[in-house]
Amino acid sequence: MKMPTVTVIVLLLSGCAGDYRFNSNLDSDAINDYFKASDVTVFEGKLSPQGQYEVLGLVEGESCQIKPNDVPAAISDARTQARRAAADKQANGLIIKRCALFEEAAQGCISRALCVGQAIKMAKPEAK
Repeated sequence: MKMPTVTVIVLLLSGCAGDYRFNSNLDSDAINDYFKASDVTVFEGKLSPQGQYEVLGLVEGESCQIKPNDVPAAISDARTQARRAAADKQANGLIIKRCALFEEAAQGCISRALCVGQAIKMAKPEAK
């Protein structure tokens, strides 16, 4: 009775010992592009950057609801798009100047959110 049980266990375990490979359609450049906005610090309202910084230019972000069953436009999405635009300018900071949400249909959008800000390059804090 013990021999068939051992044989079954060995057969089950050997089935899991194959040479499995993981293939993905994800591109490492696409992943870096997706996460580049996280390298940009957002300053909004009374929060402002400390120390010296260089203004690299104005950037904007937009969120647009095209169809009635699409997700409504959101300021958070527009802010993220502005962060990505700032990252494209090699910025590590973004001073949001203004965000607005338009809920009436215009320019091909049922609802639309816009954010405008300054892309900045802040000095890196020195390591201690």
